[in-house]
Amino acid sequence: MQNLHRELKEFIIETMNLEDITPDEIGDDTPLFADDGLGLDSIDALELVLALKKKYGIVLEANDEKSREHLRSVATLATLVESSRSA
Repeated sequence: MQNLHRELKEFIIETMNLEDITPDEIGDDTPLFADDGLGLDSIDALELVLALKKKYGIVLEANDEKSREHLRSVATLATLVESSRSA
């Protein structure tokens, strides 16, 4: 699972064009959208959802509470990716 966490951190950095951040600077449980985390916004969320669909075939519904929970951190994204791979 650590390889997947690293892959997702690199994916987020690339997708969000976070040039000043390295994967090592993102904790597995760091909030992606909170001010005390990466500080991504709603536009970033849309970009991330589209990129997840393209790369992993994962479809998330807009304005769905479960979708928000899946996008909370690298750890929650990893759980989503793993569950979609098992399905």
